Order: sequence, then structure tokens, then C-alpha cells
Amino acid sequence: VTFTAISFIPSSGRDVISINPKTGEIHLTAALDFEEVSVFDFRIEARDHGTPPLSGHCSVELEVLDVND
Repeated sequence: VTFTAISFIPSSGRDVISINPKTGEIHLTAALDFEEVSVFDFRIEARDHGTPPLSGHCSVELEVLDVND
């Protein structure tokens, strides 16, 4: 199975969120700032290597909390 993150809202999520294509683990690649973006929405697609290939999707909502206030 191969995992891919798609359909980021806002599109800047591509710059701070990555997914391991083999395990599906979600990682941050940069710091998040509540004042800039408080919520990221994106979809994860899991696709197998069968013939024909089958896929499934899930939605992820990442909420950024403001711990400074």
C-alpha cells in the first residue's frame, strides 16, 4: 500500500505537512503558527499495488492550538 496526502486546504499545508508513503505516518516539516493558519484540512489516499489497483481515502483535520495566550 502506498499513502499520499492530497487536497490541502489551505494549499500552504503542502509546505509543512508530509506523509511517509510506506507507513502513512504524518509528520510536520516546519513549525506551525496559530496566527497564520489555525486549521489544515487534507485527504490521505491509500492505494494498493493490485490489478486493478484499489484505493481508499480519509479526511484529516489538523487543528493548531495557540499556547501563547
